[in-house]
Amino acid sequence: MRKFADRYVGAVGLGCMGMSWAYTESERDDDASVALIREAVDLGVTFLDTSDVYGAGHNERLLGQALAGVRDRVVLATKVGLVGPSSQRLSRDGTPKHVREAVEASLGRLGTDVIDLYYLHRVDPNVPLAETWGAMSELVTEGKVRHLGLSEVTVEQAEEAHAVHPVAAIQSELSLWTRDPLGVSADGGTKTGDVVGWCAVNDAVFVPFSPLGRGFLTGAVTKASFEDGDMRGWMSRFQEGALEQNLRIVDAVRTVAEHYGATPAQVAIAWTLAQGEHVIPIPGTKKRKYLHENTTAAGVDLTDDDLAELDAVPPPVGARY
Repeated sequence: MRKFADRYVGAVGLGCMGMSWAYTESERDDDASVALIREAVDLGVTFLDTSDVYGAGHNERLLGQALAGVRDRVVLATKVGLVGPSSQRLSRDGTPKHVREAVEASLGRLGTDVIDLYYLHRVDPNVPLAETWGAMSELVTEGKVRHLGLSEVTVEQAEEAHAVHPVAAIQSELSLWTRDPLGVSADGGTKTGDVVGWCAVNDAVFVPFSPLGRGFLTGAVTKASFEDGDMRGWMSRFQEGALEQNLRIVDAVRTVAEHYGATPAQVAIAWTLAQGEHVIPIPGTKKRKYLHENTTAAGVDLTDDDLAELDAVPPPVGARY
């Protein structure tokens, strides 16, 4: 278990985006996804993540349906601030007007009176962060939202928001091949600052999305071949040439996994958990087998030697986006 605000949740959460959007959309099965979400809650996976932009609201409606009757057992997180028809065609809208309209729509789709955690999905460069954050803080005052979070921000942006209203969570990509939130990017430079450390000091949780490297760290992705609409098809790390070199990272993860009779996915998730007791990863899946695998990753207790071995994996070839 891990603490979020005033309650405890399962150490491993569930990212629901892929059930509606961005990956292998031909495999979408709403009935199976609803059943998987309900099973996740029964397994103690009680930190659930979505956004209004995932499938143009489809993912929120899916969660609303799945959580009927069990809503009070989970921390439900959604987001505002990104708009667009596809993962390749997104824009940012952090205007107070959009925030107010979006939260009402999200509440309706989710079938709930209050959102536990409301993230600003991305900072809008055309709107002062304090203005967006101030509008979001009003939603807390009005009882529509319990806590506020940020996604993909720098330490400086977190400080700016925190001065207006407490930041309860920061969500960013963190995995064995994306370590920017720890203060060091893949090319050795510091771009975001130590966001994970900032969260620890400021009593916020850090939420790694894509802790499995968009499926790559499981070892299941071995060829640069994706169906139309799968966002990995245009990401540089998955392109022919880069992907083959990046498999060196998977080899290192697999070596550690063999010591424990675990899977590479479980070790990759366990590595994120080892970054701090305030870290709650949210791997996504549409399949029961992987749900169980991901959930039990919390039982893989990596040693200091294991962590040193994993920290030494080569940097990925190719940019994150």
